[in-house]
Amino acid sequence: MKVGFDNEKYIQLQSQNIRDRIAMFGDKLYMEFGGKLFDDYHASRVLPGFAPDSKVKMLLELKDDAEIIIAINADAIEKNKRRGDLGITYDLDTLRLIDAFRGIGLYVGSVVITRFTGQPSAIAFENRLNSLGIKTYRHYPIAEYPSNIPLIVSEEGFGKNDYIETSRKLVVITAPGPGSGKMATCLSQLYHEHKRGITAGYAKFETFPIWSIPLKHPVNVAYEAATADLNDVNMIDPFHLEAYGKTTVNYNRDIEIFPVLNAMMEGILGESPYKSPTDMGVNMAGFAICDDQICKEAANKEIIRRYYTALDNVRQGLGEQSEVTKIELLMNQLKISINDRPVISAANKKAEETGAPASAIELDNGKIITGKTSSLLGSSSSMLLNALKEVAGIPDDINLLSPTIIEPVQKMKTEILGNHNPRLHIDEVLIALSICAATNDLAKKALDSLSKLKGLEAHSTVILARVDEQTFRKLGVNMTCEPKYQTKKLYHS
Repeated sequence: MKVGFDNEKYIQLQSQNIRDRIAMFGDKLYMEFGGKLFDDYHASRVLPGFAPDSKVKMLLELKDDAEIIIAINADAIEKNKRRGDLGITYDLDTLRLIDAFRGIGLYVGSVVITRFTGQPSAIAFENRLNSLGIKTYRHYPIAEYPSNIPLIVSEEGFGKNDYIETSRKLVVITAPGPGSGKMATCLSQLYHEHKRGITAGYAKFETFPIWSIPLKHPVNVAYEAATADLNDVNMIDPFHLEAYGKTTVNYNRDIEIFPVLNAMMEGILGESPYKSPTDMGVNMAGFAICDDQICKEAANKEIIRRYYTALDNVRQGLGEQSEVTKIELLMNQLKISINDRPVISAANKKAEETGAPASAIELDNGKIITGKTSSLLGSSSSMLLNALKEVAGIPDDINLLSPTIIEPVQKMKTEILGNHNPRLHIDEVLIALSICAATNDLAKKALDSLSKLKGLEAHSTVILARVDEQTFRKLGVNMTCEPKYQTKKLYHS
């Protein structure tokens, strides 16, 4: 993989910047951690070289002084909102995050359910957390938020929220995804701490948008594409420009909320330490970009992938057309199109030639490998086997899986398990390949080459089954799909 980001430099710069921010305040610091802590795959895709767990590594250096609060939006629970990269709902991801934090020795203090209005699913999740011994708190919507500062900073605003009990000096607020209310949780806590006579501060650790690179840099535009459902907009920080005469990048929600934070900080400390939303942040990612062109190319590909994700979500009833339209506008701004991702045209061309669904994957050397639909395998499974043969140096005419291996599995699927589709899913193909590898050296060679598929671009001419989608994600293959199904059925699993 071409590297455009110096991860070691990033960790060094970022760790020191966080320590400096902690030193600014006395009794307690609330730090909002945006993006993903354990698995920031978006960052690793648009900044090649960025390690998905970089934030956690830095946090572990402060683990004796740190505790974690996970914020989750009640509306996200009610709507069964899913993480695009893992395919699981936000409530389940909250449980996964708690396990993951505990597994590496980080203390999770509680979960706060934000924008709570009595949603039945949120109440059910709250009850589940309580039964598991996890403290839960409720925060409520505030009318005219964030414009009505007198109301927000009052007993009828933040004062109505539950006060979250904490015991450590550094309180990290994180969430399963964007729009979870992390910043509002921090501000609410500052209000309650002030009432209790505790000096507390606030800082923000958000990787995107990167404040120190241009507004329309593809890496920043890719963030807008990733949050199209939230209608986030990158903007020049007007407060920073006025205070320092310097142009920096932030996004609309931080700029809108800044007067609230500024008013609260003045109330707590007598004078706010921040003159702009950019001042709030501790992000040093822009200073670790070592090859700008590589990052630009990676970000452009990510935007196209986000475009197809939005198209698929609309087809599946999980998204709005407005999200597609927004990403189309972003692509036009950067003068990129689906033609900048060669696997798309390759897959569609193969489908036209065969009259059936097809898939394509682009290898590191630029060669594109395709797969077609057969009676034994779906196009994605076929593509996977063809790609493994290519990267392992196995002749194309060699069958890694013989019909005598595949046919009994098909019989079990259809005659015993009652599936209508006899073709093997990708995970089933890999299991069959693993069995063959015990006695077949070529199958073992192909299996050992799986890691070489990580980071490659792929495309399918139909929406994949969830199990195939998840398997590609686990393999690290950047798969996209045309927004259509293989059949005209109303229900698709």
